[in-house]
Amino acid sequence: MREIVETLQNSGLLYKKIEELLPKQLGIRNKIRLFRAVDRNSAYTAIFVVSQKSRLLMKDVAKFEEIYTKMSAFFDHNFKYRILIIDAPLCSKAEKAFKQAGWKLV
Repeated sequence: MREIVETLQNSGLLYKKIEELLPKQLGIRNKIRLFRAVDRNSAYTAIFVVSQKSRLLMKDVAKFEEIYTKMSAFFDHNFKYRILIIDAPLCSKAEKAFKQAGWKLV
């Protein structure tokens, strides 16, 4: 958790409250860490942390959008911001698709 907070602070993002959501609660079997954060303006942010060796491809964009939809339904509200923290290589087409869908990549 500390690495994630430091990564977000290095990107200029500060949050009052961060809570983790287990993927099992959403019925997801992926190895991903999910967080719900509240910033200083009381706006909610969905944070996805992905750590893998293989490249993120276009099919992963649809997978993360589906997880985001489940997360929104679980908390009964939409998130103002969506952040994806990755340490894997990213396909250029997937990067464009994430940005078009409104994701911030860190």
